[in-house]
Amino acid sequence: MENCFHCGDECLSTPISYQDKSFCCHGCKTVYEILHDNDLSYYYDLEKSPGTSPLLSSSKYDFLKNEKIEAQLLEFNEQETQVVSLLIPSIHCSSCIWVLENLNKLHPAIKTAQVNFPKKTVRITYSSKAYSLYDLVILLAKIGYEPYISLDDATKKKSSIDRSLIYKLGVAGFAFGNIMFLSFPEYFEVNDFWLEKFKYLFRWLMFAFAVPVAFYSGRDYFISAYKGLRSGILNIDVPIAMGILVLFVRSTVEIAMDWGTGFFDSMAGLVFFLLLGKFFQQKTYAFLSFERDYKSYFPIAVTRLVKNSAKANFTEEQTQVYELKKGDRILLRHEELLPVDAILIKGKALIDYSFVTGEAEPVGKVSGDQLFAGGRQQGNSIEVEVLHPVEQSYLTQLWSNEIFSKTKQSRFESLTDSISKRFTLSLLSIAVVGTIVWLFIDPSKALNVFTAVLIVACPCAIALAAPFTLGNLLRIFGKHQLYLKSSGVIEQLARVDTIVFDKTGTLTTNAKQVISYEGMELTSQEESLLTSTLRSSNHPLSRSLYQMLRNEDIMTLDDFDEEVGKGIIGVQSDQRIKIGSYAFVNEGESQPNPTHNQTAVHVSSNETYKGCFVFKNEYRKGIQKVFNSLKDGRKMVILSGDNEGEKAYLEELLPQETQLFFNQKPEDKLNFIRQLQDQGSTVMMIGDGLNDAGALQQSDVGISLSENVNIFSPACDGIFDASRFQELPEFIQLSKKGIRTINRAFVFSLCYNFIGLGFALTGHLAPVVAAILMPLSSISIVMFTTISTHFLGKKLEKSIPIKSRRKCLKADKCHLL
Repeated sequence: MENCFHCGDECLSTPISYQDKSFCCHGCKTVYEILHDNDLSYYYDLEKSPGTSPLLSSSKYDFLKNEKIEAQLLEFNEQETQVVSLLIPSIHCSSCIWVLENLNKLHPAIKTAQVNFPKKTVRITYSSKAYSLYDLVILLAKIGYEPYISLDDATKKKSSIDRSLIYKLGVAGFAFGNIMFLSFPEYFEVNDFWLEKFKYLFRWLMFAFAVPVAFYSGRDYFISAYKGLRSGILNIDVPIAMGILVLFVRSTVEIAMDWGTGFFDSMAGLVFFLLLGKFFQQKTYAFLSFERDYKSYFPIAVTRLVKNSAKANFTEEQTQVYELKKGDRILLRHEELLPVDAILIKGKALIDYSFVTGEAEPVGKVSGDQLFAGGRQQGNSIEVEVLHPVEQSYLTQLWSNEIFSKTKQSRFESLTDSISKRFTLSLLSIAVVGTIVWLFIDPSKALNVFTAVLIVACPCAIALAAPFTLGNLLRIFGKHQLYLKSSGVIEQLARVDTIVFDKTGTLTTNAKQVISYEGMELTSQEESLLTSTLRSSNHPLSRSLYQMLRNEDIMTLDDFDEEVGKGIIGVQSDQRIKIGSYAFVNEGESQPNPTHNQTAVHVSSNETYKGCFVFKNEYRKGIQKVFNSLKDGRKMVILSGDNEGEKAYLEELLPQETQLFFNQKPEDKLNFIRQLQDQGSTVMMIGDGLNDAGALQQSDVGISLSENVNIFSPACDGIFDASRFQELPEFIQLSKKGIRTINRAFVFSLCYNFIGLGFALTGHLAPVVAAILMPLSSISIVMFTTISTHFLGKKLEKSIPIKSRRKCLKADKCHLL
């Protein structure tokens, strides 16, 4: 079997030869000719078989001829220059970047093209006088880079980047460096004439640098502390705000009264390191979307049929989805998604609802039947009448649940905040007791002791432990293709005691199915007729079966008939074969279906039942090992929208304690997880489709397993590359080790606090002591957490198979591009 020179796929039929090269189809050959004729054949030198099979039908993008829709997609449209950004899921290597950034060689109207590899987008500037957006998209599709355009592209708002943290960090860092420089001579009491003469100027310069640090860079800590106290909560920002305020006020008083240089350097260092930790924790994956809803999957436009009163027939026009009203008639072609609830008017529908319900087998519909939004037509073109517009459809009503109308809140207190309560109370108690004692010993030192305790015991190290540890882990997880929305998800992941899995698309792979035949042996003539009949059908099961039997001889059929939702009939000479449901091929017989609750295609030859092909999902490799590793101390649950056909197989494959639930609707999954949480469980949900969106949002940790992390993932807390499913236990174990690292850092920081309190309570806290202790404690915590998480990452790499590790390195290199 030869492979296509362009895309690398097997040439299933006779290869198409051109210039001593083999191609699987005329589309791939055309792409090669385009690239070769435009001096872009270097594309094939960058990587072997880098391309993808191109789009052969251009009608898919007819909606781009609608000027209103085109205007919504454009970023810029002035003076015959247009700019558009398009999502290209098939971008995967350096050769893709090279050919896309050389689009100007394919057409002179294209001025520039710039690829954003992590986001899989290309931003193209072109002349609208000589070229249209429709022409541009068709060109991309022809060379194998078909854009993905959804309803979300028409409604999305421009994302604004919040750089306030960077500005605050810059101010704090600049001030910290200058204050340290200005206060350095006084640390060592250098008695130089000029230093002594200008020391007052230096002190007030330090004050000037300290003001923006305290009231601009440190503003968020005061706001958070105030809100916490107003709500009766002692969060970690309360002692931090107290420390910053006391440092600033005492230092100001000291230089105003000429008592000393103050602690401005310690205050600036404290704020700088705290903001650095916050910046590090803010690490996220901008090329991924964690908040997708139905708009990311629905088409931007459909083909509406408008009645022509003059000719009494219908004409086609491309209409935006949001403009559809009740009573409108639309045309739905093969593989198109229905964006509204509708009534089938003309044609035979074969609707795949796996997108919504998780049920894998398509449903046959006839004229007069109701169709629901989210279903994908698998047969020939059909005409439907809109019953409910897109905002009122069954699928969009899933988003009316209150769980989608509010920001997902953690049900648990963070580790840092839980410790900060005890720390704040202990700190205030020590400060008050110390002050009272000094009032009896030496009243003049009482106020200094009180402020010194608040200064030196400021929880800088405690506040830094979690951000740097979790921030490092976030980076390690991302390197191994588990992309988490925020570092707080890691803390939740460590607490999980119940794991809920979707089945179809999560435990199973969409790449292939296991097909086995049960029944009487077919003759060679029957096998040939069976293959020829399957070849003429659009049913997904027929196509899967045809792929398995395609090497059989193909014959020309005398007659072919397909009854949507039931089966197909093929006739050749005196041989008649029926393929489909048991009731269809055994018409008139009363024997029970031997494959009840299983996905099967039954076969009869000349009205004699022969047997059936049973379809079983291909489960992901290592699923048994994953469940055995995760079951220790955790409850394992499978919630599937599919039928119970594979229940017996799963009971044999998975641990006995695993709970199995089938025929679960999206709202059933959400309610099930809510009930688990009401019982006190911490729940992680792992799913893959929009039917899991509610459950993912309701769960404490929602992970979307995706074959393509750039597109098909519903709203979630994390996106997990499906190829890494076997490593799930290692990630959960790593999150637990991360929490242990934070706890050790807390103990480590307490040692510094005890040393500092010794200086503070005895009244010997000099600026030089504070200047050494506070930065030293911060730096040591940062080093400790960084080194610890580095070793944890190395251990994770060693536990991952070499093949998966190579894939990680390849993905890492791609993201660097």
